[in-house]
Amino acid sequence: MVGIAFIEKVLNLDERGQYRIVTCGEEEHLAYNRVALTDFFQHRSVEKLYLNSAQWYAEQDPDRFTFHVGEAVTSIDSEGHNVTTDKGRVINYDYCVLATGSSATVPSYVDVNIPGVFVYRNISDMNRLLAYADKDDIKGSKAAVIGGGLLGLEAAKAVYDLDTIGDVAIIHRQAYPLSRQLDAHGGEIVRRRIEALGVAFLGNTSIARIETDASGTLSALHLSDGTALPCRVAIYSIGITPRDELARASGIRCVPAAHGVVVDDLLRTSAPDVFAIGECASWRGNTYGLIAPGVEMADILAFNFTQTETAVGGFRPRQMNNPDLSTKLKLMGVDVASFGDFFAEQRQPKTLTKTSVSLPAQTSTEAESVSITREKTSSGKSVWEVTAPSTEASLTVTKEASQTTSDRPRSPSEKPIRDASSPKKRRHGVAAAAEGPIETLTYRDPFAGVYKKYIFSGDGKYLLGGMMVGDTSDYIKLVALVKKKKALDVPPSQFILGNGKNQDDAGADLDDDAQICSCHNVTKGDVVQCIKNGAQTLNDVKNKTKAGSGCGGCVPFMTSLFKAEMKKAGNAVSNNLCPHFALSRADLFNIVKIKQLKTFPLVMEAAGVRKDSVGCELCKPVVGSILSSLWNEHVMKPVHHANQDTNDRFMANIQRNGTFSVVPRIAAGEITPDKLIAIGQVAKKYGLYTKITGGQRVDMFGAQKADLPSIWKELIDAGFESGHAYGKALRTVKSCVGTSWCRYGVGDSVALAVQLEDRYKGIRSPHKLKGGVSGCIRECAEAQGKDFGLIGTDKGWNIFICGNGGVTPRHATLFANDVPPSKVITILDRFLMFYIRTADKLMRTARWLDEMEGGIEKLKRILLDDELGICADLEREMQELVGTYYDEWKAVVDDPERQKQFRQFVNTDERRPQVEDIVERGQPRPANWAKSFPATHIRESAIKTPKTEWKWRKMAKLQDLTPSDAGTTSAAVKYGDSQLAIFHVPRRGYFATQQMCPHKRAFVLEHGIVGDDPSTGALYVSCPMHKRNFTLKSGACLNDDAYSILSFDVMVEGDDVLLLLPEAEELDSVIGTSKWMVRHATAALVDGGVEIVGPEEGGCGGMDKKLDW
Repeated sequence: MVGIAFIEKVLNLDERGQYRIVTCGEEEHLAYNRVALTDFFQHRSVEKLYLNSAQWYAEQDPDRFTFHVGEAVTSIDSEGHNVTTDKGRVINYDYCVLATGSSATVPSYVDVNIPGVFVYRNISDMNRLLAYADKDDIKGSKAAVIGGGLLGLEAAKAVYDLDTIGDVAIIHRQAYPLSRQLDAHGGEIVRRRIEALGVAFLGNTSIARIETDASGTLSALHLSDGTALPCRVAIYSIGITPRDELARASGIRCVPAAHGVVVDDLLRTSAPDVFAIGECASWRGNTYGLIAPGVEMADILAFNFTQTETAVGGFRPRQMNNPDLSTKLKLMGVDVASFGDFFAEQRQPKTLTKTSVSLPAQTSTEAESVSITREKTSSGKSVWEVTAPSTEASLTVTKEASQTTSDRPRSPSEKPIRDASSPKKRRHGVAAAAEGPIETLTYRDPFAGVYKKYIFSGDGKYLLGGMMVGDTSDYIKLVALVKKKKALDVPPSQFILGNGKNQDDAGADLDDDAQICSCHNVTKGDVVQCIKNGAQTLNDVKNKTKAGSGCGGCVPFMTSLFKAEMKKAGNAVSNNLCPHFALSRADLFNIVKIKQLKTFPLVMEAAGVRKDSVGCELCKPVVGSILSSLWNEHVMKPVHHANQDTNDRFMANIQRNGTFSVVPRIAAGEITPDKLIAIGQVAKKYGLYTKITGGQRVDMFGAQKADLPSIWKELIDAGFESGHAYGKALRTVKSCVGTSWCRYGVGDSVALAVQLEDRYKGIRSPHKLKGGVSGCIRECAEAQGKDFGLIGTDKGWNIFICGNGGVTPRHATLFANDVPPSKVITILDRFLMFYIRTADKLMRTARWLDEMEGGIEKLKRILLDDELGICADLEREMQELVGTYYDEWKAVVDDPERQKQFRQFVNTDERRPQVEDIVERGQPRPANWAKSFPATHIRESAIKTPKTEWKWRKMAKLQDLTPSDAGTTSAAVKYGDSQLAIFHVPRRGYFATQQMCPHKRAFVLEHGIVGDDPSTGALYVSCPMHKRNFTLKSGACLNDDAYSILSFDVMVEGDDVLLLLPEAEELDSVIGTSKWMVRHATAALVDGGVEIVGPEEGGCGGMDKKLDW
């Protein structure tokens, strides 16, 4: 298995075709899955165990790959660089790789030629056992399996399932099975499960001698405890012995007085150009009988022969490290797993302190260092010989004769001599934790047959290892945690008790590099990418990635992952904008572009489900963004204003107290002292909280809506312009100082960042955009965490794309390297315009790339190779778009009519604070919200005077609402201490509600988007804070029945807008600002179970968590 794994990897990595591989294997079969030998007892077809079909072998290029089955290598001439087979064939090689595997270990007193005595190792062993058990005089006889480890239980399960075998007994030296993987508690659970099947387990004993009958056939086993076990079949499965006889006979160094071909960290043997991998190799005195370490060796060696010298430069050779010995199998019907350092606590001293902990250093048993160099053979070809006289097939790769010696991969280098002056390494994190105190958490349920033991560092920060019996559902996630070596972000108890939530079994919380299949080192990312590349069935994934083709323990999890990813990639999940548009954003973008649609009503008429719909809080901002991306008309133009969410509506980010932030553009973070002073003066004048952001800008918080035009006039007069922090647009292009100041800089990062920010400022996109430019590889601007980033090299700029921080951070992907400065903008123009064209709503560039069929390579073909022939169009469209730029805030400052839209109330110049301010660290900020405000229903019945006695009262002028047939408009009015919101909906009339959303007691409903329910046509306003949708007619909340608000009748008389209202004092007692305003003490009182509403009135208080007015 390791041999074929190595061959596949070389064939895959050897893109230059420099090797020809010849493989020899002594078995008559092609490489098969030895881990699945038990299944052979059921189907009796070796072809079903093949790791690659016969057709796969036939399809290989014979100039790269030749294989010989049923032919064993008998000698290696390391000086002559050739091998000889048992058929007299002599094969020259440049490099020879031993993957000879191992044989079954048999005690010295055992004669495997005795009829009835067997080993459990290969197909030949299986066929002998099956034929013997099928004899008439053997049928129904008792069988004994000697060995209760992994192989022993596999063998026991195989004979237990045979109809021709009667009773089965397992004989084991230890008191419980799987003593190398489990402790006594876990082993006891397995023992009980085995005995429940009717299989006897005889522990703490061993075989003293074998008894035969008169014919020399096995009749009984005599045990060390003095008892005899009558049986006709005995299967020895007590371990494996590395097959090193070929190496020993050839003078290659092997482990003295033991077995195994000695290799160093680069897997070299003592013979020049000869390597060993898999079960036959002894690395630092250790041999490994699991498939995973062998595949890791195959990975390392294949990499070193193909990647240490490539067309894109050299790489340091990979070295062997302590392999992962985690296992997960189903044995005798019992799920068993162990991972990490699963016996860590047994190696700890009885008494241990945190200050003096030391473990003996591991002794390295290395072969002598041998360089990997070899002249070409007389035929002009370089041959790499793989010898596998056990269950491995042999394949051969040949280097083309046209290549010179200097063209070949260089020899893996010797270990560098450590500089004695360099500081000694200190252990930190998990390395230090592993050597310190440890603690274990265990769970044992003998009734369900479940046992779990997890081992943690003494401080509970790191998971070191563990074991599981009966329930191994968390195995893959736990192995990933151990391998990541990162501090845990949940308490250790959660691993046993869970977190009370439904557990995800499809790996959504796993990183792409989490290992899914340990046998073949397949990651979650490999499986996901395979599905993205077109795999349609689970078998397709198995065939292409090898996952699930080893022990099969990963198949249940992989099935869940497969289903989840197929659902993601298929049509089961709709990407329609919303119920109003049965289209994706990309499809709608194309319709708007082709049909030259320039207003929301026209878009709804052309592409909406119902042509007269008002839209909703989902589709309006998306359509508004598309219109801006194409035509870039001012967002406050009446025909567009209704489409904007609050941030774009008032060109400032709304904060939780109803005020706004002000963020002027500071391109590349470069700012003059005079501009810094101007920002300080503005902040001081208007009482704003200031903070320097990670995007190298200064944010000012707490601006009253009515002050925004005045603030921006002063900033614009000082030379600033809009920073577009409020829009789904370019935010910043962060930079280091580059060659301007830094002694390491190789590129002028500041100048380029300023140029990029000036070019792309104001461009609306599906989501916000951030850039970064670093002047050298020290990467001080963090360009690889941005939507686009550039890093200077001595040949130009490396361009990275589709990274982001935030909730789901993603490292950017290298898109183009060593790009000349004159070509940078062309590539970025194409990238950004293609993203704007094709991304879904609110999709960051990272997710856009992740979901793109073909991924980064497909994107390279489109944007770098012009595969679709659209690059010129993308460049032209971007040039046209950047040519439409104007400063949105300057347009407002220069337009007195637009400034009127920023009034807090249209019927008075009076201002009303929404949340009490507090001072913290010398600056103002709003008082804290409660963690959870009570459910609140504000009803008409709470007003003392019945509605029949209310009066029509003039509250606004028509021009205050700037009504238009192109879209909805709104305004806020003050009535006594109450705040009211008035809405105009074209063709539907005028509506009014209270201004406060009770969810967070925010007086902001007038800022919200007005939509209609697609099924009923009911109009509603969506709160801009957290999207609670309240109907304009009744005030009921459509998406949260914990809340409702007051609505009011509206009438228009001439130029006046009138509302039917009670007396101001009565309304104030129900919805007055003073009553609901969040104050400094509010959070403590509400979170403590006491609610005080209003400074004097009292209202509804006490412990009742529900307010019903």
